[in-house]
Parts: sequence; C-alpha cells; structure tokens
Amino acid sequence: MNEPVILGESPAEGIIQFNGKPYMADAKGHLVPLENVKPADKLEDEVVRKISLFAQDLSAQIARFRGHTMTDLGEFDALLDQEYGAKKGGRKGNRTYQTFDGLMKVQVQVADYVDFGPQLQVAKTLIDECLNEWAADSGPEIRAVVTRAFNTDKQGQINRSEIFMLLRLEISDERWQRAMDAIREAMRVTGSKEYVRFYERARVTDGWKSVTIDLAKATAGKAGV
Repeated sequence: MNEPVILGESPAEGIIQFNGKPYMADAKGHLVPLENVKPADKLEDEVVRKISLFAQDLSAQIARFRGHTMTDLGEFDALLDQEYGAKKGGRKGNRTYQTFDGLMKVQVQVADYVDFGPQLQVAKTLIDECLNEWAADSGPEIRAVVTRAFNTDKQGQINRSEIFMLLRLEISDERWQRAMDAIREAMRVTGSKEYVRFYERARVTDGWKSVTIDLAKATAGKAGV
C-alpha cells in the first residue's frame, strides 16, 4: 500500500501526493483531491501557513531573547555581588537596571502564584455569620463583594482579586477580623514567575514609555523587539 508523500520543500505547504495525485488533508484528516478544494480555501490555507511560520519564528526569537536577557542580567548580578558585595532588588526579587544616561531601563518583576488552604472555608463561615446577623444593615456593596469573592470561575477557582478586596474592607466586627486572619493564614505561595519589561524615554524629564513586545499592543511603524 502506498503511503502519502508530502510535496514541496516543507510539509507546511500542505500539499500531499498519494498514488501520484495531489491532495490536501481536511480538518477531519480526510484526503481531498486538490482539484476539489475551492480556490478560496487554497488561498486561505496558503496565507495562514505563511503567517503561522513567521509567528513560529518570531516566538522562537522572543524565547531566545528572553533567555539571553535573563542570562545577561544574572551574570551582572553575580558580578555585582562578587565585586562589591551588593545585590539588586528587594526581598521578592524585583529589580531595576538603568543606563547611565537614564534613558533606558529594564525591570524584572516577580509575581507570586497564590492559592488558598482550608482556612478559607472557616473565613467564609465567619463572614456568613456576620452578614446573616447584620441582615438589612449590611450594605449591598459588601454582599456583592463577598458573593463575587466566593463564586468560582470556569476553572473552579475562587476569585482571588475579590478575596483581596475583602481584606481591604474596614470592618471592626471581631468575627470579621477573625475571618480576615483566616484568609491570610489560608494564603500560600505555590510558585512564582519573573516578568521582564523594557522602557525608554528621549529625555530624563520625560515619562517612561514601554518598549512593546506584546503583539496586541504593538505600534505600527515603531522599531522594537
């Protein structure tokens, strides 16, 4: 039995030869004779493959750039520590690097992934006690925050931002305070990730402008990575 053969220089071209005839595979994996594929579908396939290859190359380039960036900064940190006994950044690992003229800077920010332990259910019970006792006296705003905080999203995770909003509410009730303590005790850092951001400005009196790497926020015609 003959095996399909990819035509062209790369499988990315999407044309398959089987039994001496050209085909294209559809989304179900079926081989469709090339002459039966609509011209518009052929053109769309070609355009998407072309763009996707560029996207894959750019993604790999950005990954290499990030790796080189973190290596360069790590080597600088090690040199700084070795030569001067000094360390960049604070306790969490956030740090900023800047050119001598003050026109370019690189920031490394460390974001913690926070999860919540079983103490969170204790907090929910205490909060419910408060709301039930306060009844009509408790404002709808507080009830709305509590509802949003303990409603799960599509992944079954609680709404972390609303949980943190609860901690900012100034309520003197002793049970509420115990609930907030339970929330704090429930927090546990399960991991962290470093984010690298780049900024520039024309003069030291100007505000900083980010050097955009995010494709959705990129400005047409502006040079950058």
